[in-house]
Amino acid sequence: MSAPATTRPVPAPAAGRPRELTSDTNARHGQWLRFALLSVITAIVLVPVAAVFILALQPPVATGGSIGFDSFTYVLTQTAALHWLGNSLWVTLITVIAAVVVAAPAGYVVSRGRNRLVAGYSLLLFVVQSLPVIVSVIPLFILFANLGLADSLTGVTIIYVGGTLSVATWMMAAYFDSIPISLEEAAWMDGCSVFGSFLRVVLRNSLPGVLSTAIFSFLVCWNDYLIAVIFLRSNNHFTLPVGLQTFFQQNATDWGPVMAVAVIMVLPPIIVFGCLNRYFSVGGIGGSLAGQ
Repeated sequence: MSAPATTRPVPAPAAGRPRELTSDTNARHGQWLRFALLSVITAIVLVPVAAVFILALQPPVATGGSIGFDSFTYVLTQTAALHWLGNSLWVTLITVIAAVVVAAPAGYVVSRGRNRLVAGYSLLLFVVQSLPVIVSVIPLFILFANLGLADSLTGVTIIYVGGTLSVATWMMAAYFDSIPISLEEAAWMDGCSVFGSFLRVVLRNSLPGVLSTAIFSFLVCWNDYLIAVIFLRSNNHFTLPVGLQTFFQQNATDWGPVMAVAVIMVLPPIIVFGCLNRYFSVGGIGGSLAGQ
């Protein structure tokens, strides 16, 4: 007689389902916990911003009235806030253009150059970047006073351009490092010069890096107070951060106009970043090397 065939026990198909349901439930609980934590942190961070907008709706003491946009009307019509806004926009625009125009080729040299001169230039940029701004304020003020630039927007613009160039060059060089040099070599083989390949190949693929550098330069100039308050003395030359301090009084502060100017000062960076945000992208160069 043959031995009876042994059968292996077949595991029940539903044995793993409780574990899967438990893992899915834990994952959902973790997502909700992270969402709740991020919501609380966001609410805490936005409390000062909400306070600024709420206080900006208070009416100015000089005119009285109810809660509304009277403070905005007051600072735009009865003060020099519009003129200060124009000064800030003009200085910032010139600084951004100059910083990008100079930092782009300088960053290209730092990215592609491999010799002692370029290495020394990179080290010099790092040293200049690490120095505090206050170290150079007094010598610059003495120099600019002798040149007649102590109380002028031109002098402040020169300082802003010089102060942002080092970091702007590093930012451009870091983005140029992500662009394969084989793209430039292909352009050279087609008869393009080095400068031509820089314009037609490198810069055309560096829009996110250029925009990042421009936004960085914009924020540095737009939010600066130390340089402006030291070099600018005339009310006609004030930028918006310096003009904001004129609303503070010794014994009392009219918070409605102060916060209205603060809201006006916040709007341009929000508008700039909102308009340029869609141009930020990564990985746009990978397709250029397909098939290689």
